[in-house]
Amino acid sequence: DDLKSSASTQLGAPVPPRPPTFCTGCPERPVFTAIKLVQRELGNVHIAADIGCHTFSTLEPFNLGNSVLGYGLGLASSAAVNPAMKRRTISIMGDGGFWHNGLSSGISGAVFNQADSVLVIMNNGYSSATGQQYLPSTMHPSTRLRTGHHIKAALQGVGVQWIRTRVTYKVAHMVKTLRDALTTTTGGLKVIIAESECQLALQRRLRPQMQEQLAAGKKVITPRFGIDPETCTGDHSCIRLSGCPSLTIRPNPDVLREDPIATVIDSCVGCGLCGEVSHAAILCPSFYRAERIRNPGWFESALHRLRRTVTHHLGGKDALPI
Repeated sequence: DDLKSSASTQLGAPVPPRPPTFCTGCPERPVFTAIKLVQRELGNVHIAADIGCHTFSTLEPFNLGNSVLGYGLGLASSAAVNPAMKRRTISIMGDGGFWHNGLSSGISGAVFNQADSVLVIMNNGYSSATGQQYLPSTMHPSTRLRTGHHIKAALQGVGVQWIRTRVTYKVAHMVKTLRDALTTTTGGLKVIIAESECQLALQRRLRPQMQEQLAAGKKVITPRFGIDPETCTGDHSCIRLSGCPSLTIRPNPDVLREDPIATVIDSCVGCGLCGEVSHAAILCPSFYRAERIRNPGWFESALHRLRRTVTHHLGGKDALPI
């Protein structure tokens, strides 16, 4: 009780409620950003969602998911809906759902019935929603745990012919692939394998390695993204299209502008989605990428001092001290 009272006093006001959403840097978020951009061009599409981390797409800011039936049943649930639609439906399935029953109940049935629809398989390498359990397709570093089963080979084995594999963070490429799948004259099932490793698993592997390198005095470079406060228009389309928890708002430094501007907070993992969205959706060019260098070498240190000196002289009395 004392701890709660102390926290309440320090906060001053209740913390705003935070809805459930994808993790910072989640590789599945860019896919739904791409779907929103495609729907801007082609119109609304029926989205058959599935059980997994990607179920968060049914919530704000994406609101993508007209149905959720069961684990690995995204494609099967759209079987009766697809023929009644003006355009092909998009079904979502994770790699966990794929191996659970999606391959047998959904994909095999779609091929057998010559279904003309689109399936997106989120291949992040794990059953992430339940704690990164390994799957037959997990590329585990241990050969003992690596089965060598590939999703693409399994798809080809049941007769799927139209298969595309894309890196999820490349939003423009994902938009083009989705557009092609929805508009191609080729019939039958179109499958897009959206590949990128689960960010939680990636960070759990990289952070200990990074700490070991720092302790050994080795140079470590980490990317960070930011927003130029003078360029940001305050439109916040970047937030509505990505929904990243590390992308939020802060007061506008310009006293003549009332709208708050977007900002990137310290929880950013440097996945680059915010910058990809600004390019793919043709938003304001306010995002920038920076690199934080720890244990720099002599060249980086000298270059940093030179830049600080030049910036100090160009900035005059308002510049930060060297």
